Amino acid sequence: MQIKKLFLQNFRNYESENFVFDEGLNILFGKNAQGKTNCAEAVFYLCTGSSLRIRHDKQLVKMGADYAKIVAEAENRYGKVVIEALIFENKREIKINGSKISKNADLMGHINSVFFSPGELRLIQDGPDERRRFMNMSISQTSSSYYTALLRYNKILDQRNALLKNRDVSLVLDTLPVWDEQLVKYASLIVKKRAEFLDKLAPYACDFHRFLTDGAEELKLSPDKKYDGDEKEIAKTLLRRLSNNYEKDLRLGFTTIGPHRDDVDFFINGIDAKAYASQGQTRTAALAVKLAEVEIFKEFSGEYPILILDDVMSELDLPRRKKLLKRISGVQTILTCTHAERVLYGAESKKIRIESGKIKPDNKQV
Repeated sequence: MQIKKLFLQNFRNYESENFVFDEGLNILFGKNAQGKTNCAEAVFYLCTGSSLRIRHDKQLVKMGADYAKIVAEAENRYGKVVIEALIFENKREIKINGSKISKNADLMGHINSVFFSPGELRLIQDGPDERRRFMNMSISQTSSSYYTALLRYNKILDQRNALLKNRDVSLVLDTLPVWDEQLVKYASLIVKKRAEFLDKLAPYACDFHRFLTDGAEELKLSPDKKYDGDEKEIAKTLLRRLSNNYEKDLRLGFTTIGPHRDDVDFFINGIDAKAYASQGQTRTAALAVKLAEVEIFKEFSGEYPILILDDVMSELDLPRRKKLLKRISGVQTILTCTHAERVLYGAESKKIRIESGKIKPDNKQV
Protein backbone atom coordinates (compact mmCIF):
# COMPACT_ATOMS: atom_id res chain seq x y z
CA MET A 1 0.00 0.00 0.00
CA GLN A 2 1.56 3.25 -1.16
CA ILE A 3 0.61 6.79 -1.91
CA LYS A 4 2.12 7.97 -5.20
CA LYS A 5 0.89 11.54 -5.60
CA LEU A 6 -0.88 14.10 -3.45
CA PHE A 7 -2.53 17.32 -4.61
CA LEU A 8 -3.51 20.04 -2.15
CA GLN A 9 -5.58 23.11 -2.98
CA ASN A 10 -6.61 25.68 -0.36
CA PHE A 11 -5.79 23.13 2.32
CA ARG A 12 -4.49 24.70 5.54
CA ASN A 13 -1.63 26.98 4.38
CA TYR A 14 -1.34 25.42 0.90
CA GLU A 15 -2.70 27.35 -2.06
CA SER A 16 -1.89 24.73 -4.70
CA GLU A 17 0.82 22.07 -4.51
CA ASN A 18 1.63 18.66 -5.96
CA PHE A 19 3.63 16.05 -4.04
CA VAL A 20 5.22 12.94 -5.50
CA PHE A 21 6.26 10.28 -3.00
CA ASP A 22 8.72 7.39 -3.25
CA GLU A 23 7.88 3.89 -2.03
CA GLY A 24 10.31 4.09 0.91
CA LEU A 25 11.25 6.94 3.22
CA ASN A 26 9.95 10.42 2.32
CA ILE A 27 11.20 13.34 4.40
CA LEU A 28 9.27 16.61 4.55
CA PHE A 29 11.66 19.11 6.08
CA GLY A 30 11.92 22.83 6.74
CA LYS A 31 11.50 25.33 9.52
CA ASN A 32 8.62 25.12 11.98
CA ALA A 33 5.12 26.24 10.93
CA GLN A 34 5.77 25.92 7.19
CA GLY A 35 3.20 23.22 6.39
CA LYS A 36 4.99 19.89 6.87
CA THR A 37 2.44 18.54 9.32
CA ASN A 38 -0.41 19.90 7.20
CA CYS A 39 0.72 17.71 4.31
CA ALA A 40 0.93 14.66 6.58
CA GLU A 41 -2.51 15.50 7.98
CA ALA A 42 -3.98 15.55 4.45
CA VAL A 43 -2.75 12.01 3.83
CA PHE A 44 -4.30 10.78 7.07
CA TYR A 45 -7.56 12.58 6.27
CA LEU A 46 -7.92 10.72 2.99
CA CYS A 47 -7.30 7.43 4.79
CA THR A 48 -9.83 7.92 7.59
CA GLY A 49 -12.10 10.83 6.70
CA SER A 50 -11.04 12.68 9.82
CA SER A 51 -8.17 14.66 11.28
CA LEU A 52 -6.34 13.99 14.53
CA ARG A 53 -5.79 17.72 15.01
CA ILE A 54 -9.19 19.39 14.63
CA ARG A 55 -12.85 18.65 15.28
CA HIS A 56 -14.50 20.60 12.44
CA ASP A 57 -13.57 20.12 8.79
CA LYS A 58 -14.02 23.82 7.99
CA GLN A 59 -10.80 24.47 9.90
CA LEU A 60 -8.95 22.65 7.10
CA VAL A 61 -9.95 25.28 4.52
CA LYS A 62 -7.34 27.95 3.85
CA MET A 63 -8.35 31.32 5.30
CA GLY A 64 -10.20 33.37 2.70
CA ALA A 65 -10.98 30.38 0.46
CA ASP A 66 -14.42 28.84 -0.15
CA TYR A 67 -13.27 25.24 -0.19
CA ALA A 68 -10.30 22.89 0.15
CA LYS A 69 -9.42 20.03 -2.16
CA ILE A 70 -7.25 16.98 -1.50
CA VAL A 71 -6.55 14.33 -4.11
CA ALA A 72 -4.37 11.25 -3.67
CA GLU A 73 -3.27 8.68 -6.22
CA ALA A 74 -2.35 5.46 -4.45
CA GLU A 75 -1.93 1.75 -4.96
CA ASN A 76 -3.14 -1.11 -2.82
CA ARG A 77 -3.07 -4.83 -3.48
CA TYR A 78 -6.16 -4.51 -5.68
CA GLY A 79 -4.64 -1.86 -7.95
CA LYS A 80 -4.78 1.89 -8.39
CA VAL A 81 -7.12 3.99 -6.27
CA VAL A 82 -7.81 7.74 -6.49
CA ILE A 83 -9.40 9.42 -3.48
CA GLU A 84 -10.63 13.00 -3.66
CA ALA A 85 -12.07 15.16 -0.90
CA LEU A 86 -13.79 18.52 -1.40
CA ILE A 87 -14.27 20.32 1.90
CA PHE A 88 -16.62 23.28 2.29
CA GLU A 89 -17.59 25.24 5.38
CA ASN A 90 -20.58 23.08 6.29
CA LYS A 91 -20.22 19.97 4.15
CA ARG A 92 -17.81 17.78 2.26
CA GLU A 93 -17.79 15.44 -0.71
CA ILE A 94 -15.55 12.39 -1.03
CA LYS A 95 -15.04 10.38 -4.20
CA ILE A 96 -13.27 7.07 -4.72
CA ASN A 97 -12.18 6.44 -8.31
CA GLY A 98 -14.61 9.13 -9.41
CA SER A 99 -17.65 7.75 -7.55
CA LYS A 100 -19.11 9.76 -4.70
CA ILE A 101 -19.50 7.87 -1.43
CA SER A 102 -22.43 8.46 0.89
CA LYS A 103 -20.90 7.35 4.17
CA ASN A 104 -17.48 7.38 5.78
CA ALA A 105 -17.50 3.59 6.20
CA ASP A 106 -17.07 3.31 2.42
CA LEU A 107 -13.76 5.19 2.68
CA MET A 108 -12.15 2.89 5.21
CA GLY A 109 -9.58 0.40 3.98
CA HIS A 110 -8.74 1.88 0.57
CA ILE A 111 -5.58 3.49 2.00
CA ASN A 112 -4.54 2.66 5.56
CA SER A 113 -2.22 4.80 7.63
CA VAL A 114 -0.65 4.94 11.07
CA PHE A 115 0.07 8.42 12.45
CA PHE A 116 2.54 9.15 15.23
CA SER A 117 3.55 12.51 16.65
CA PRO A 118 4.78 13.73 20.05
CA GLY A 119 1.12 14.41 20.86
CA GLU A 120 0.47 10.67 20.79
CA LEU A 121 1.95 10.47 24.29
CA ARG A 122 -1.62 11.14 25.39
CA LEU A 123 -2.34 7.55 24.40
CA ILE A 124 -0.67 6.56 27.66
CA GLN A 125 -0.72 9.73 29.75
CA ASP A 126 -4.33 10.84 29.31
CA GLY A 127 -7.63 9.25 30.24
CA PRO A 128 -9.44 6.21 28.81
CA ASP A 129 -11.03 8.28 26.02
CA GLU A 130 -7.65 8.48 24.26
CA ARG A 131 -7.07 4.75 24.35
CA ARG A 132 -10.57 4.06 23.06
CA ARG A 133 -10.02 6.65 20.31
CA PHE A 134 -6.83 4.85 19.30
CA MET A 135 -8.57 1.48 19.12
CA ASN A 136 -11.58 2.89 17.28
CA MET A 137 -9.47 4.65 14.64
CA SER A 138 -7.20 1.67 14.09
CA ILE A 139 -9.81 -1.08 13.96
CA SER A 140 -12.16 0.98 11.78
CA GLN A 141 -9.56 1.17 9.01
CA THR A 142 -9.59 -2.62 8.59
CA SER A 143 -13.17 -3.41 9.61
CA SER A 144 -16.14 -1.54 8.15
CA SER A 145 -18.46 -3.65 10.34
CA TYR A 146 -16.71 -2.32 13.44
CA TYR A 147 -16.97 1.28 12.22
CA THR A 148 -20.68 0.89 11.46
CA ALA A 149 -21.35 -0.81 14.80
CA LEU A 150 -19.51 1.99 16.60
CA LEU A 151 -21.65 4.67 14.93
CA ARG A 152 -24.87 2.86 15.75
CA TYR A 153 -23.79 2.05 19.29
CA ASN A 154 -22.99 5.71 20.01
CA LYS A 155 -26.31 6.85 18.57
CA ILE A 156 -28.29 4.40 20.72
CA LEU A 157 -26.13 5.26 23.74
CA ASP A 158 -27.01 8.96 23.34
CA GLN A 159 -30.70 8.07 23.22
CA ARG A 160 -30.42 5.84 26.29
CA ASN A 161 -28.59 8.58 28.20
CA ALA A 162 -31.28 11.10 27.24
CA LEU A 163 -33.93 8.70 28.54
CA LEU A 164 -32.09 8.35 31.86
CA LYS A 165 -32.53 12.09 32.45
CA ASN A 166 -36.31 11.80 32.18
CA ARG A 167 -38.02 12.44 35.52
CA ASP A 168 -40.74 9.87 34.88
CA VAL A 169 -38.99 6.92 36.51
CA SER A 170 -41.66 4.36 35.64
CA LEU A 171 -41.47 5.37 31.96
CA VAL A 172 -37.68 5.07 32.05
CA LEU A 173 -37.76 1.61 33.64
CA ASP A 174 -40.32 0.40 31.11
CA THR A 175 -38.33 1.74 28.13
CA LEU A 176 -34.75 0.89 29.10
CA PRO A 177 -34.96 -2.82 28.19
CA VAL A 178 -35.92 -1.84 24.63
CA TRP A 179 -32.81 0.31 24.25
CA ASP A 180 -30.64 -2.28 25.98
CA GLU A 181 -31.54 -4.99 23.47
CA GLN A 182 -30.40 -2.72 20.63
CA LEU A 183 -27.33 -1.48 22.48
CA VAL A 184 -25.84 -4.88 23.27
CA LYS A 185 -26.24 -6.01 19.65
CA TYR A 186 -23.56 -3.52 18.59
CA ALA A 187 -21.67 -3.45 21.89
CA SER A 188 -20.89 -7.16 21.66
CA LEU A 189 -19.28 -6.76 18.22
CA ILE A 190 -17.23 -3.80 19.44
CA VAL A 191 -16.02 -5.70 22.50
CA LYS A 192 -15.09 -8.77 20.45
CA LYS A 193 -13.21 -6.81 17.78
CA ARG A 194 -11.28 -4.84 20.40
CA ALA A 195 -10.28 -8.03 22.20
CA GLU A 196 -9.01 -9.58 18.96
CA PHE A 197 -7.12 -6.38 18.13
CA LEU A 198 -5.44 -6.13 21.53
CA ASP A 199 -4.56 -9.83 21.59
CA LYS A 200 -2.56 -9.29 18.41
CA LEU A 201 -1.23 -5.82 19.30
CA ALA A 202 0.20 -6.64 22.73
CA PRO A 203 2.96 -9.09 21.70
CA TYR A 204 4.03 -6.87 18.78
CA ALA A 205 4.22 -3.84 21.10
CA CYS A 206 6.25 -5.83 23.62
CA ASP A 207 8.72 -6.92 20.91
CA PHE A 208 9.13 -3.41 19.49
CA HIS A 209 9.59 -1.94 22.94
CA ARG A 210 12.23 -4.52 23.77
CA PHE A 211 13.99 -3.69 20.49
CA LEU A 212 13.92 0.08 21.10
CA THR A 213 15.23 -0.26 24.68
CA ASP A 214 17.82 -2.97 23.95
CA GLY A 215 15.89 -5.29 26.24
CA ALA A 216 16.31 -2.99 29.25
CA GLU A 217 12.55 -2.54 29.74
CA GLU A 218 9.47 -4.71 29.32
CA LEU A 219 6.16 -3.26 28.10
CA LYS A 220 2.88 -4.98 28.89
CA LEU A 221 -0.63 -4.06 27.73
CA SER A 222 -3.43 -5.14 30.02
CA PRO A 223 -6.95 -4.61 28.63
CA ASP A 224 -10.11 -4.75 30.71
CA LYS A 225 -11.23 -8.38 30.97
CA LYS A 226 -14.91 -7.83 31.63
CA TYR A 227 -16.35 -10.14 29.02
CA ASP A 228 -15.76 -13.73 27.92
CA GLY A 229 -17.09 -15.89 25.14
CA ASP A 230 -18.48 -15.19 21.69
CA GLU A 231 -20.66 -12.23 20.67
CA LYS A 232 -23.87 -13.89 21.92
CA GLU A 233 -22.36 -14.58 25.34
CA ILE A 234 -20.92 -11.06 25.53
CA ALA A 235 -24.33 -9.61 24.65
CA LYS A 236 -25.98 -11.71 27.37
CA THR A 237 -23.41 -10.55 29.96
CA LEU A 238 -23.83 -6.90 28.95
CA LEU A 239 -27.61 -7.14 29.08
CA ARG A 240 -27.48 -8.54 32.60
CA ARG A 241 -25.05 -5.89 33.81
CA LEU A 242 -27.05 -3.08 32.26
CA SER A 243 -30.21 -4.21 34.06
CA ASN A 244 -28.31 -4.61 37.34
CA ASN A 245 -27.14 -1.02 37.02
CA TYR A 246 -30.51 0.66 36.45
CA GLU A 247 -30.56 2.33 39.86
CA LYS A 248 -27.02 3.65 39.47
CA ASP A 249 -27.62 4.84 35.91
CA LEU A 250 -30.81 6.64 36.94
CA ARG A 251 -29.04 8.33 39.83
CA LEU A 252 -26.09 9.49 37.70
CA GLY A 253 -28.05 10.21 34.52
CA PHE A 254 -25.83 8.24 32.14
CA THR A 255 -24.94 4.68 31.15
CA THR A 256 -22.18 3.30 33.36
CA ILE A 257 -21.70 -0.08 31.64
CA GLY A 258 -20.44 -0.82 28.13
CA PRO A 259 -17.48 -0.52 25.75
CA HIS A 260 -17.65 3.29 26.00
CA ARG A 261 -16.24 2.82 29.52
CA ASP A 262 -13.49 0.29 28.76
CA ASP A 263 -9.78 0.98 29.14
CA VAL A 264 -6.31 -0.47 28.56
CA ASP A 265 -3.49 -0.32 31.12
CA PHE A 266 0.22 0.00 30.24
CA PHE A 267 2.97 -1.36 32.45
CA ILE A 268 6.72 -0.85 32.07
CA ASN A 269 8.74 -3.36 34.08
CA GLY A 270 5.57 -4.09 36.05
CA ILE A 271 4.96 -0.44 36.99
CA ASP A 272 1.88 1.52 35.88
CA ALA A 273 3.15 3.70 33.03
CA LYS A 274 0.26 6.18 33.29
CA ALA A 275 1.23 7.08 36.83
CA TYR A 276 4.98 6.58 37.03
CA ALA A 277 6.68 6.47 33.61
CA SER A 278 9.06 9.27 32.67
CA GLN A 279 8.49 11.35 29.55
CA GLY A 280 11.14 9.35 27.70
CA GLN A 281 9.69 6.01 28.78
CA THR A 282 6.20 7.11 27.76
CA ARG A 283 7.44 8.25 24.37
CA THR A 284 9.19 4.95 23.68
CA ALA A 285 6.17 2.94 24.82
CA ALA A 286 3.78 4.97 22.64
CA LEU A 287 6.08 4.57 19.65
CA ALA A 288 6.27 0.82 20.23
CA VAL A 289 2.47 0.64 20.22
CA LYS A 290 2.30 2.58 16.96
CA LEU A 291 4.90 0.36 15.31
CA ALA A 292 2.89 -2.62 16.51
CA GLU A 293 -0.15 -1.07 14.86
CA VAL A 294 1.75 -1.10 11.55
CA GLU A 295 2.20 -4.86 11.87
CA ILE A 296 -1.44 -5.34 12.79
CA PHE A 297 -2.49 -3.63 9.56
CA LYS A 298 -0.17 -5.94 7.65
CA GLU A 299 -1.70 -8.96 9.36
CA PHE A 300 -5.31 -7.90 8.81
CA SER A 301 -5.07 -6.43 5.29
CA GLY A 302 -2.10 -8.26 3.81
CA GLU A 303 -0.05 -5.12 3.19
CA TYR A 304 1.70 -2.43 5.20
CA PRO A 305 -0.04 0.90 5.80
CA ILE A 306 1.51 4.29 5.15
CA LEU A 307 3.46 5.28 8.26
CA ILE A 308 3.34 8.98 9.14
CA LEU A 309 5.95 10.16 11.65
CA ASP A 310 5.42 13.81 12.54
CA ASP A 311 8.38 15.47 14.27
CA VAL A 312 9.31 12.23 16.01
CA MET A 313 13.09 12.28 15.58
CA SER A 314 13.59 15.43 17.65
CA GLU A 315 12.05 13.60 20.61
CA LEU A 316 14.29 10.51 20.39
CA ASP A 317 17.92 10.03 21.34
CA LEU A 318 20.45 8.95 18.69
CA PRO A 319 20.33 5.17 19.32
CA ARG A 320 16.53 5.11 19.13
CA ARG A 321 16.54 7.20 15.94
CA LYS A 322 18.82 4.69 14.24
CA LYS A 323 16.78 1.77 15.53
CA LEU A 324 13.58 3.35 14.27
CA LEU A 325 14.98 3.90 10.78
CA LYS A 326 16.14 0.31 10.69
CA ARG A 327 12.76 -1.04 11.79
CA ILE A 328 10.64 0.96 9.28
CA SER A 329 12.69 -0.13 6.28
CA GLY A 330 10.26 -1.58 3.77
CA VAL A 331 7.31 0.53 4.92
CA GLN A 332 6.38 3.65 2.97
CA THR A 333 6.99 6.43 5.48
CA ILE A 334 6.28 10.15 5.49
CA LEU A 335 8.52 11.74 8.11
CA THR A 336 8.52 15.43 9.03
CA CYS A 337 11.49 17.19 10.62
CA THR A 338 13.35 20.49 10.62
CA HIS A 339 16.76 19.19 9.49
CA ALA A 340 16.76 16.29 7.05
CA GLU A 341 20.45 15.46 7.26
CA ARG A 342 20.30 15.14 11.04
CA VAL A 343 17.84 12.24 10.92
CA LEU A 344 19.01 10.17 7.95
CA TYR A 345 22.20 8.49 9.23
CA GLY A 346 22.85 7.04 5.80
CA ALA A 347 19.28 5.89 5.12
CA GLU A 348 18.04 6.40 1.57
CA SER A 349 15.15 8.82 1.24
CA LYS A 350 13.32 11.33 -0.89
CA LYS A 351 13.69 14.80 0.60
CA ILE A 352 11.04 17.49 0.08
CA ARG A 353 11.70 20.95 1.48
CA ILE A 354 8.64 22.92 2.54
CA GLU A 355 8.55 26.68 2.95
CA SER A 356 5.34 28.70 3.54
CA GLY A 357 3.12 26.00 2.09
CA LYS A 358 5.23 25.49 -1.02
CA ILE A 359 7.74 22.88 -2.20
CA LYS A 360 11.15 24.47 -2.61
CA PRO A 361 14.28 23.13 -4.33
CA ASP A 362 16.65 21.44 -1.91
CA ASN A 363 19.57 23.61 -2.93
CA LYS A 364 20.83 24.79 0.40
CA GLN A 365 21.89 23.34 3.73
CA VAL A 366 18.98 23.41 6.15
